[in-house]
Amino acid sequence: MHIVLVHPAGSNWIPGRKDVSATANRMAPLGLLSIAAYLELRGHSVEVEDCRGPYAAAPEETVRRILKQDPGFAGFSVTTSGFYDAYDIACAIKAVRPEIKTVFGGVHVSAMGTELLQRFEHIDYLCMGEGEETLAQLAAGANLPDIDGLVFRDGGTERANPPREPIADLDSLPLPAYEKLRGFPKKYNLPLFSSIKSPGATMITSRGCPYQCSYCDRSVFKRGYRYNSPAYIYRHMQHLRQLFGVRHIIIYDDLFTLHRDRIETLCGMLIDKPLGIQFNCAVRVGHADDALLKLLKAAGCLMVSVGIESGEPTLLEVHKPGVYLDSVRDTVARIHAAGLRVKGLFMMGLPGETVESIKKTSDFVMSLELDDMNMTKFTPFHGAPVWKSIFAQGEVREDWRKMNCMNFVFLPKAIESWELLDQLYNGHVKRFYSDPKWRRRFRNRIWEHRHSLLHLIRHLPDFLSAMRTFETRKR
Repeated sequence: MHIVLVHPAGSNWIPGRKDVSATANRMAPLGLLSIAAYLELRGHSVEVEDCRGPYAAAPEETVRRILKQDPGFAGFSVTTSGFYDAYDIACAIKAVRPEIKTVFGGVHVSAMGTELLQRFEHIDYLCMGEGEETLAQLAAGANLPDIDGLVFRDGGTERANPPREPIADLDSLPLPAYEKLRGFPKKYNLPLFSSIKSPGATMITSRGCPYQCSYCDRSVFKRGYRYNSPAYIYRHMQHLRQLFGVRHIIIYDDLFTLHRDRIETLCGMLIDKPLGIQFNCAVRVGHADDALLKLLKAAGCLMVSVGIESGEPTLLEVHKPGVYLDSVRDTVARIHAAGLRVKGLFMMGLPGETVESIKKTSDFVMSLELDDMNMTKFTPFHGAPVWKSIFAQGEVREDWRKMNCMNFVFLPKAIESWELLDQLYNGHVKRFYSDPKWRRRFRNRIWEHRHSLLHLIRHLPDFLSAMRTFETRKR
């Protein structure tokens, strides 16, 4: 069967402003690329339409491209903010070729389930959880009731099959089909100033997470933790280096260092047989001892991200239990001492947030002397634990297109207005990037990041527009 997999554009920015998110960071759709490789291994032909890619077309042209390929089915991997863009394409396909089956999967689908078939008539199937084997069975013509993880219509009734067991051995999966992306890797740029070498790429080496942060949607990979072996990861990196010339990789695992032995072994392999690649990864407070940090540095790690979220202990206790401010300070200091850079990951507008807690978080951020910082806007997703109680904790504007961590869609009870929440956010971002100490560190490294500097200059109008985003906005 011929199959087209679609990565919808989605809403990744702020309404009323030019979307510059792909200009600043264009990431390969790794989940779809894994499914594409798996389906081809099973004898199917697959094309990927990346609607956020460098050669993305207008929606009408995307539909024409899909129809021209005459697929047996079109598969859509959707986030909450990307759902409606995907559904618009599905509707346009059905209007011309109703026999083409449409399959929706991804985190939003896995969180909401059967309700989506009830509300959206042009979706034929939902793929719950991991998609590789479910789609392979569907493409092979298996009986619908026999396909675990599938939701479908049986006459006038929506039927949900039993959940699919997660893939136990991730090493059994083929490497993602990066070759399906036009312009990869040079036009799939990493976040600005996050790397020294170019071009870059992204990887994921594990699935699942044993922790239960309140805001994190684990609908697809659940709480179990599975991971690729060091040999598989090394082969994956080698593949990117040899076939695509990649020289920097950002590893987007939530808990890259959770299984210490595998990282020790991987670092040993990268030290003994260097690939000429640098990489960034994330660590959790409590899973980054000095010896491991030194190994990461020797293996080519440039920057480590640390999920911190808040500088208010009472909020951490509720939303990210097990993380404490003293441990955060210690972890950041030790990462710096190992010669690595640190990026802090934070979240503003959590349930229970107050003006004082936001100011406390901002002060805490500034005290850490981070090399970079990402402050997302708290978004309550349907599959996150906090969703069950969110409507009792403040005002929710459930606009799926805005549920992308770039817009405030939840107003905590103790914050008096949406305008004030925006002001506090914009004020913090300006404070961080205006800090003389941070600017001095940045200036000292600017030549190292000349490829990012050149990219910024080429797209200067877009970035100036983005800077104006952090002015006070009216709702």
